[in-house]
Amino acid sequence: MMQRHIVAQWLEPSCEHNKRYLWVDLALILLIGLNIIALILQSIESIDHVYHRHFFYFEIFSIVVFTLEYGARIWSVVDTPLYQQQAGSNWQKRWRYIRSPLAVIDLLAILPFYLGFFIQADLRYLRVFRLLRVFKLTRYSRAMQLLMNVFKEERYSLFAAFSVLFIIMLVAACAMYTLEKDLQPEHFSSIPQAMWWSLVTLTTVGYGDVTPITDLGKLFGGLITIVGIGMVALPAGILASGFSEQLSRRRQFYQLALDQAFKDGNFAAETEPMLERLRAELGISHTEAAILRELMEKRYQTMHIHDENE
Repeated sequence: MMQRHIVAQWLEPSCEHNKRYLWVDLALILLIGLNIIALILQSIESIDHVYHRHFFYFEIFSIVVFTLEYGARIWSVVDTPLYQQQAGSNWQKRWRYIRSPLAVIDLLAILPFYLGFFIQADLRYLRVFRLLRVFKLTRYSRAMQLLMNVFKEERYSLFAAFSVLFIIMLVAACAMYTLEKDLQPEHFSSIPQAMWWSLVTLTTVGYGDVTPITDLGKLFGGLITIVGIGMVALPAGILASGFSEQLSRRRQFYQLALDQAFKDGNFAAETEPMLERLRAELGISHTEAAILRELMEKRYQTMHIHDENE
């Protein structure tokens, strides 16, 4: 359907190479930003008291726009390049999209409003869930997309790291409960209560509101503090390594496309639009792309000179 294809183009985030529907992206980004500002201002009672009706009408307008956007994305997703290549019927593709992280974020952005009609809850708590709309910006931020890819790629490593952290936290809580419960029953009366101390110690936050006073408790607490430094650094190292790996893959993918563009050592001019589109989609800067292309040209020149000398 031609109309569905046009809607899909409208809703697809515009890249640096193709800015035809950039105005749609800017309008949605502006609306998301205004929603976050409204949420912050509405938390100030004096402002909310004066402009409560204005906030209410703006919320209704935002919900209508976000609901139409959500429905339009589900309807037109079958005509996006990613889902056109996938097998299955249109309804299967739509269901696959509904379960995707970005679609779940879009649903959570509007769901609290509709739940308010069926669930009797304090509107102030439902209002906090509107903060989830800030994650809709993930669709338009390459940095956020890169971060989500890193979490997806490293999810097993991160799960293993946090599992070890939880085990150490539990052991620390049990030990401090045994060593300190008699002298500090108000802080270490149970293992769950002792877990607060182990959590802030392992994460190196150290509020200082709960500290061991026995000699063995201080010795064990010092060991846990040292272990905590390494445990906090472990997930950070995994994320840093994942970021580096993702960036390296993007460069390698672009280098592969460049290599295919050089036929017999000569650059194929007809591949220029494809390379520019790929550069924009991968988030590679003009400077980095120029450097990679220059290195590729020098490599082929060197190979050509070597072949002539032979």
